[in-house]
Amino acid sequence: MTETSIPRAEQSLDEEETATLAVNGDDTEDDDTEDDETEDDDTEADDDAGTAATGGRTKKAVGEGDLFRQSEIAADYVEGLLDILDYDGDIDELVAAGRPMVEVVGERLQNLVGQRGATLEALQELTRLAVFRQTGTPSRLLLDVGGYRANRRKELAAVAKNAVEKVKEYGEPVRLDAMSAFERKCVHDVVNAMSGVASESEGVEPNRRIVVRPAD
Repeated sequence: MTETSIPRAEQSLDEEETATLAVNGDDTEDDDTEDDETEDDDTEADDDAGTAATGGRTKKAVGEGDLFRQSEIAADYVEGLLDILDYDGDIDELVAAGRPMVEVVGERLQNLVGQRGATLEALQELTRLAVFRQTGTPSRLLLDVGGYRANRRKELAAVAKNAVEKVKEYGEPVRLDAMSAFERKCVHDVVNAMSGVASESEGVEPNRRIVVRPAD
């Protein structure tokens, strides 16, 4: 890639929320595109961690056909990366929950995930950029490798429930470890579905974390 930098997309809710990795050129996430619940910026993340650059242009509504086109472009890009890296994997492109997705399934893919998903987030950012360069539209594409995100969601659900139990037992806020946008989104979803508690994010990347507290 010859370009060394491109402008970042505007975040929809919180100017503090930046990409999990500052790839020159997504979530995020986890998310962190349009990420957070009503007060925060992790609600629609997932992911993810930021969108591809728009040069300050206004986002347009994207239809499902356009979303699937984004997933196809992303799948082609990921397939090219796997060929370069000499990794084998089956690639599925789809649209789910109003966003394009690409899933890579196969053996010996852990190196594409990295520690706590760091490499996966970087690959997602690059893939979103590839989509933007072909379509001119910022993408909320979600990339998963080896089912990492699904497994991580289960782990984070347990973390969130444990934090909620502590808040209800002691009546004091519980601060969790720093997480990516995608991870924060998973925790927010669990906490927001439970009564008597609320969650919010504090701090700045890469040390942004969730605080679970009694509901007002």
